[in-house]
Amino acid sequence: MPQISEIITDKELEWIGRYIENPAPTGNERMGQRMWLDYIAPYVDEHITDIYGNVAAIVNPGKDFRVVIEAHADEIAWYVHTITNDGYIRVESTGGTDPGISPSQRVNIHTKDGMVQGIFGWPAIHVRPMPEATPDKSNIFIDVGCFSRDEVEGLGIQVGDLITYECQFKVLNKEFYVGRALDNRMGGFAIARVAQLLKQENIELPYTLYIVNAVQEEVGTKGAQMMVETIKPQCAIVVDVTHATRTPGLSTDKEGDIELGKGVVITKSPPIHNKPRSLLQEVAVDHKIPVQLAAVSKETGTDADAFAYAGGGIPTALLSFPLRYMHTTVETTHRTDVESTIRLLYHSQQKITPEFDFHYFK
Repeated sequence: MPQISEIITDKELEWIGRYIENPAPTGNERMGQRMWLDYIAPYVDEHITDIYGNVAAIVNPGKDFRVVIEAHADEIAWYVHTITNDGYIRVESTGGTDPGISPSQRVNIHTKDGMVQGIFGWPAIHVRPMPEATPDKSNIFIDVGCFSRDEVEGLGIQVGDLITYECQFKVLNKEFYVGRALDNRMGGFAIARVAQLLKQENIELPYTLYIVNAVQEEVGTKGAQMMVETIKPQCAIVVDVTHATRTPGLSTDKEGDIELGKGVVITKSPPIHNKPRSLLQEVAVDHKIPVQLAAVSKETGTDADAFAYAGGGIPTALLSFPLRYMHTTVETTHRTDVESTIRLLYHSQQKITPEFDFHYFK
């Protein structure tokens, strides 16, 4: 197994940056999915796709016992909702978009003819009425440099076109990764990197491993629901993000005490099966991998729920990157947490066997 310093090389970091900057809004993930598949393809035996854009890269195909490691490919976005007579665009959300961060953001509008650039406008502080100072869907708008509806439509823009923020991937202080859609492109990178390491280290698994990058998580885990029916696995480990809670404005008493740089988070929750979760904790101890623990009282709000409650119940565990500023253009995670996730996934795949008994009792 490579040393931890070798898990995210300069080559990997360059690809991460391109992957994060490549837009893949919910319902239109195909460009990101193509990029991810090209990255992982040399390290797997085969792959499948479906009509909605889900991808499963497969290691050691054809075994009766099937394990999934999964992340989601999509990002939150906006839709063109209406075009005003004087040439502005009103928006509708897809996923958990936050109107509060929109003013002054640059955007790309995904039209059938290609990208059209625009900006979220906002009245200057000198002239806007204070009661209307809080951005929400009723008062935010996009300016594409036009004076009329006809001019906007002449650019190829129509109602229903998707809109994503334009921003760059950055590294702060060598260890902090910053950008749009780290939720959940970092998860997509992590599961693909596991495939690389399994191939590199010539690991032979006694089961078929499906490495799944699913679509439409941000609107209710829809892609995962499709893939669980397609694969029908015996076990799943889902990778997503969770809130890093030691930032101003958050309460660790309410949200739990989760820090950046202290390791991946293993969640306890009703959908999370205790046996694969315990296996992950044991592997972390055995290999001195830093982890943190979190508790969620009901469903996790991730694709883990879709796997856990499908097909009569699939034993499912959840690994989460701590993330600052979720659903903004400056989502932030830490190198240590990404690397600990990859290490934990890599080693845990070698502990799972077809003989593993997931029953609590018989």
